[in-house]
Parts: sequence; structure tokens; C-alpha cells
Amino acid sequence: MRTEQKRRLAIRRHWRVRKKVSGTSARPRMSVCFTNKNIHVQFIDDVAGVTLAATSTTSKATPDRDKLIANADSAKTVGALAAKSALDKGISQVVFDRGSARYHGKLKALADAAREAGLKF
Repeated sequence: MRTEQKRRLAIRRHWRVRKKVSGTSARPRMSVCFTNKNIHVQFIDDVAGVTLAATSTTSKATPDRDKLIANADSAKTVGALAAKSALDKGISQVVFDRGSARYHGKLKALADAAREAGLKF
């Protein structure tokens, strides 16, 4: 499959997911983004247009951030840290936004780690 077609399909998949997923202040959207090197997680209130909490492999609050990369083991760590930061802000229930990624591998590892840490999807 050509690279342009893969990107176009990913964009369409992202639009299809975002059409159905929206966050509120009571139940914010947990947006997950994987780049080639890093993992980013944000908790977003779409009604107010505000990011309530965020965690990534590049943030200064992340322990051993030099060793974390975009793989399944690091996704487990970032998922647990994201859940901890959300629970500290008073967020216990979220709507999971996988973006254009398919739900398997490192995305599933991140979601499972966040669930184990106390978040409810």
C-alpha cells in the first residue's frame, strides 16, 4: 500500500473516531498520541476547550524519561503515570480517544495500565 494512501486512511479513521468521542468536565477525553520516539497523553475537556492534565515521555515529571521510548513497555509506564496525574486532578472516569491508531499492541498496553491504576473508561 502506498504511503499516501496509508496516511489518508489514518486521517479518515481519526475523523471517524473523533466524530463519536467527546469529553466533558465530568468525563474528559483521554487523547493518546504515539510518535516514532515519544508517547503523549492528554485529558481534554472539549466543551471548554481546555487540557486538564497531560503526561508524556518528554515531561520533566516523568522518572527515567531518558530510557522511555515509544514501545509497549514504556506505554505501560506512561499509562500508569497518566492515570496517577488524572486521579490527582480529580478525574476518575474518561472517554478513551485512540486517534487514528488501531487498538492493539502499545495502545492496548497503555490503556490496560491506566485501567489497572484506577481510571474507568
